[in-house]
Amino acid sequence: MNSTRKGFLIRAAAVAGAGLVRRVLATLTGGSTAAYAAVPTARPAPHSMTHGPFVGHVTSTTAMVWARCSAPGSYGLTARGIGGRDEVAAIAEATPETDMCVVWRLTGLRAGSTHRYEVTHEGQRIVGDEDTFFTTPSAQDAPSVTRLAIGSCAREDAGSARVWRRMAAVEPHAVVLLGDTPYIDSTVLEIQRTRYGEFAAVPEFADLLRNRPLYATWDDHDFGANDTDGRLDGKEDARRAFIEYHANPSYGEGDEGVYTKFRRGGIEVFLLDTRYFAGTEASPAADASAEAPAEETREAPPEPEGPTMEDLRRELRASTAPFKLLASGMIWNAAVRPGKPDHWGSYPHERDALIRFIGEQDISGVVLAGGDVHRTRVLRYETTDIAGYSITELITSPIHAGVIDTANAPHPALVHDSGEPNCFLLLTVDTTVAPPTLTAQFQNAAGRELYSLTLNAEELVAQ
Repeated sequence: MNSTRKGFLIRAAAVAGAGLVRRVLATLTGGSTAAYAAVPTARPAPHSMTHGPFVGHVTSTTAMVWARCSAPGSYGLTARGIGGRDEVAAIAEATPETDMCVVWRLTGLRAGSTHRYEVTHEGQRIVGDEDTFFTTPSAQDAPSVTRLAIGSCAREDAGSARVWRRMAAVEPHAVVLLGDTPYIDSTVLEIQRTRYGEFAAVPEFADLLRNRPLYATWDDHDFGANDTDGRLDGKEDARRAFIEYHANPSYGEGDEGVYTKFRRGGIEVFLLDTRYFAGTEASPAADASAEAPAEETREAPPEPEGPTMEDLRRELRASTAPFKLLASGMIWNAAVRPGKPDHWGSYPHERDALIRFIGEQDISGVVLAGGDVHRTRVLRYETTDIAGYSITELITSPIHAGVIDTANAPHPALVHDSGEPNCFLLLTVDTTVAPPTLTAQFQNAAGRELYSLTLNAEELVAQ
């Protein structure tokens, strides 16, 4: 089907209603309409929010709030500290160029305080109730307990909705998504936008994010295609839609990539982009690296050595957080289902250079995280000779029910594996104790614990 015909069908479907949009997009992408069946089709009232508001990046004195509006125009957001103090306001402009998505940026907030917010348009309040609020953390070095709900691989289905409800029940301070959230499998801008909108329309997802920050990176399916890398055509439009539908603190380097980071209490999270640059140029790290382990000596695509890796090294050196989570959509090892190429084991020189850098610079507290493979796994690598201490990897997937049995691949560092549908990772960092601790608890939508472990900061320093 040519692009003109696609564009006509998509525009016609948008006029006809969301139900037809789902059927047209399923036809264009070769998929089933079942994945879209749970999406509400009610039309928004004039001058209202079609999606959101969702809380984005929050610091002790600033906050970002995202929404998608029903019509062009100026929309105001006002946040007030509980008790009516510390009123802060911002205005954002909704335009067709950004698919009516807006991000309000608030500054001058009081640290360690809860702020209720409301959205107005032309003098009328259109959003604002007891559930629209956010809480700024205390100063990052102050003793605190921080909870992060981390997950990957979700659909607009009943099982994923149960996970969103369970995440809300554990009251995390932030939600972190590691990609395939949603499944898009196209770089066509209209399809990207529609799929993000359908995902954001899930009521349980919206309820979760109305009053706590969301941080995200992408993986292959929301980047644009299964098991793909940076040679994918149309990745620029995928990035455009990702930025439109999120309120991350930053997006890559210049106009490329979506890498970002944030700190909350005793943990700094580095959300890596392992898609945009992958396979686009040769890696200088390959020349300086020792031969890779036998499990990873197969032929691999060119490796990325872009500005994001330099940024990561610099920011790791600068981080003062007791724990540093290096999180990406793809996992950090090669133990995957047969034939799967997209994992850090395909980029051993890059990965090993990063681990060596951690050791050379005496960077403490590093923990790895990944998703993608539709299994819950924990690996503890014997990296003491390189990094100065053993490094743990936490893999959490899927939020939906699609477990992959063949991804239960052996690995000498494997500590735990389970194939459990509808699961996520609750990460708790406690700096009110000495030494500070990081507890990783994997649980399912019913709250049943699949596995847990606790690391303390003294374990994660050079021996």
